[in-house]
Amino acid sequence: MTSAFRPMIRHLVLTIGLFGAVSGAAAADNGKAVKGVVELFTSQGCSSCPPADAALKRLIDEGEVVALAYHVDYWNYLGWADTLASRENTERQYAYARMLGRNGVYTPQVILNGRDHMNGSDLLAIKGGLETMRAAGKGLAVPIEAAMAGDGITIKVGAGEGKANVVVVYFDRARVVNVERGENKGKRIAYWHAVKDIQTIGMWNGKPAQFTLPASVLIEERGNSGCAVLLQSMKDKETPGAILGAATVLAGPQGKL
Repeated sequence: MTSAFRPMIRHLVLTIGLFGAVSGAAAADNGKAVKGVVELFTSQGCSSCPPADAALKRLIDEGEVVALAYHVDYWNYLGWADTLASRENTERQYAYARMLGRNGVYTPQVILNGRDHMNGSDLLAIKGGLETMRAAGKGLAVPIEAAMAGDGITIKVGAGEGKANVVVVYFDRARVVNVERGENKGKRIAYWHAVKDIQTIGMWNGKPAQFTLPASVLIEERGNSGCAVLLQSMKDKETPGAILGAATVLAGPQGKL
């Protein structure tokens, strides 16, 4: 791909490291208060995407946001089928396009707090966008605690205004992929927080609420997994809206690359 964006018109995957920690109380990976949610739509078959994948890794390392990577499947025809992609991830991106009033989608695209979009490679703009949202009262106003305790994952959602779904997004903590064909042929690229599944586990009506998941949902692949809890309003039955709160839970012992 020759431009920064390209509008829209399980091969060799290696696990890299075991990661652990639990983050909650509206906290990101290192315990800091969450400044926002960054959802990156990316593809292994898009030559414009590696800088955005690297930017997402920077955000994860800084630990101030909940950061997720949704690998989409619509660039597979270019010669390389993304090993982390799913139709559900693509459908989520199109749902955001409807919410934003857009006719198409592109990669790399980030959605900030379920409210706005921008180029996923522009790290400074992403951070600035989140700060602008916070200053305008469009940040994460509802506290969420999420933690593993014994054989369960306890999710506590605080009080606030409005109604929203409690959404759990499951992801692979880290993967390395050797891209053998397509626009990124010959590259060995690290991918972080690649989304595997999305489930709505309940509803929130502005009052404090608590939910419990079995810890076994994260005990797989030698600890290379985690989940994000998103408190997300809905524009309509099938169209996501603003994210009001978020937290992350990571499984497994802590490790390094």
